[in-house]
Amino acid sequence: MINDTIAAVSTAYGRGGIAVIRISGEGAHKIADMMFRPASGKRITEIKPNECVYGDIIKGGVRIDDGMCTVFSAPHSYTGEDVAEISCHGGIIVTEKVLEAAFECGARQAGAGEFTRRAFINGKLSLSQAEAVGMLIDAESEEQMWLASSQEKGTMTRRVDSLYEKLKTIVTGVYANVDFPDEDLAELSESEVLEELYSIEKELCDLKSSYRVGKAVCEGIKTVIVGKPNTGKSSLLNRLLGRERAIVTDIAGTTRDTIEESIVCGRVMLRLCDTAGIRESNDAVERIGVERSLKMMGEAELILAVFDLSRKIDSEDEDIIKKLSPLGCPKIAVLNKSDMETEFDKNCLSECGFTQIVEISAAAEDDAVSGVKNLKEIIEKLYIDGEIDYNSYAVITNARQNASVTRALDYVKNAIVTLKQGDTSDMAGFDLEAALSELSELDGRRVTEEIVDGIFHRFCVGK
Repeated sequence: MINDTIAAVSTAYGRGGIAVIRISGEGAHKIADMMFRPASGKRITEIKPNECVYGDIIKGGVRIDDGMCTVFSAPHSYTGEDVAEISCHGGIIVTEKVLEAAFECGARQAGAGEFTRRAFINGKLSLSQAEAVGMLIDAESEEQMWLASSQEKGTMTRRVDSLYEKLKTIVTGVYANVDFPDEDLAELSESEVLEELYSIEKELCDLKSSYRVGKAVCEGIKTVIVGKPNTGKSSLLNRLLGRERAIVTDIAGTTRDTIEESIVCGRVMLRLCDTAGIRESNDAVERIGVERSLKMMGEAELILAVFDLSRKIDSEDEDIIKKLSPLGCPKIAVLNKSDMETEFDKNCLSECGFTQIVEISAAAEDDAVSGVKNLKEIIEKLYIDGEIDYNSYAVITNARQNASVTRALDYVKNAIVTLKQGDTSDMAGFDLEAALSELSELDGRRVTEEIVDGIFHRFCVGK
């Protein structure tokens, strides 16, 4: 199917100034020639590459619209193939008719992400760059946009290329010594190999640590709001979202189930989950809600534990603190109702492993007055502290990349141990080959069809 000529609408459906129909493949120019008549009288096949011409769009021998056609010749196009892009007036019916004209002339409907997939197959993009294209389209925050833009320009690709070449040089030398021990063909001595491997290990460690930022910006931090009933958990959720998502009443136990939403908190993304108040209850429905709350706590990557400043600490608060203490994720104690007289003893939180203790008044309308602004800043600094130049700093943006870097790092560490123990070089070579393989998978030099399918099926049709 990679040899087919494909077509799809590459702009959003609906009313707009223009819509763009992209055609890619060996027959792209021929198909455009059949459905587009330049006003100059030339044929599309006579148009110079990268030239945009005005004319009429034809379907079944009848003019349906006027617009522009731009042609690109392989390999100098987005997909690396011959491409024609026809711009017509934006509208659902006219766009569909122009696309139908392309099908009638021999194109087939492009699949999800198929244009970008072809760009990857034809070597126009690495796999991390292709992932960045999808991330750029789906960006929910400016920080995601900046990070995706740098990745799309090859920041990660260049970093991986550098590591790959360094490892390849070492592997080549190791096997040269094994196969021709008397020829001294290796570029590096054994001590130099170890020194270079330590450097590669450090680079991989730095790259792995970047996932803390990348996950916070791109995938989002699974954040759970917990507390006993009627402490203001749902009010906090609403304040963070900036809208009334959860029902808020003075009745304890109003929230019976988990409520999940996503928000941009400064430069990071939070996958927020408001939970039912944790307490002993004879109500069967409430008990189920509490069980779900405890389950979400165990899976959380960040916990916002809400306590009521206007009430003295009780056994329910103490039980929640006890349940939170062994959890290894960051925990922020959010002391709500700071606008009321304080009865809560904050000293009880000092030895419970809370990363921060923040006082807020979820009832106050202004974030600066309520303390919610301060809370957001604290959360952001947990994951991004200071400015980051994404154009020079490669950041792992998803679990797939992180897994490959982690495995590559483990193999390099194994090779270092093998060489330090004085074992034969070929034993270390096995681990170094495996590390190379992991870096190959990270950026698509060697990658399974299943992984490629999983990445591009998340794309929209037309990209």
